[in-house]
Formats: sequence, C-alpha cells, structure tokens
Amino acid sequence: MELPLDEEDGTFTSIPLADDSEHPSGILSSRAERTHSTMMNADMDGIAVEAENRVELEEKTRLINQVLELQHTLEDLSARVDAVKEENLKLKSENQVLGQYIENLMSASSVFQTTDTKSKRK
Repeated sequence: MELPLDEEDGTFTSIPLADDSEHPSGILSSRAERTHSTMMNADMDGIAVEAENRVELEEKTRLINQVLELQHTLEDLSARVDAVKEENLKLKSENQVLGQYIENLMSASSVFQTTDTKSKRK
C-alpha cells in the first residue's frame, strides 16, 4: 500500500487507518448505529427513571393517605375515649346516689334494724 504524497511540498496528506475504499458507508453506518444505540439507552434510562419516579410518587401518595386515615381513626378513638370517660363519671355519680338511697331505705325499715338477740329470746 502506497501512502499519498503531496506533490507540492513532498509531505503526506493522509494516512488511511482502515480500508475505507470498499465500504465507505460502513463506517457511517457503524457510527449511526452507535449513536442510535446510545440514544436508545438514554431513552430507556429516561423511561426507567420516569417509571421509578412514578412508583415513588404512588408510594408517597399511598403512605400519605394511610397517615391521614390513621389520623382520622385516632381522632375517632380519642372522641370515643372522652365519651366513655364522661359516661363513666355519670354512672359513678348515679351509683353513689343509688347507694345512698338504698342505705336510707335500709335504715328506715325495721327489718334491717339491728336487734338485740337477748330481747327476742325472752
């Protein structure tokens, strides 16, 4: 293989590294394929990132909804506890009143009076 010589100054103008004469479009095709492959990889990476972001967003949304639901449940339970406390205090008060009423009835009735056992036997 002879190297092309620039006739004016006697220097080489180009040195071919591959046999481009037979398939000049082969190099371009290879470059285009690599560029296309790189673009496809970038597109796939973009799609993967987008899918990952969508999954993260869905997970965040699900967690936020779960937290809100738990907050509402906690509020409901807290209200229920307050209502039960009020009912408990009311029932305790009623029990005290009933207990006092029963004591008063028992003290007023002669059946429940303490009797002297000696006087009954005579």
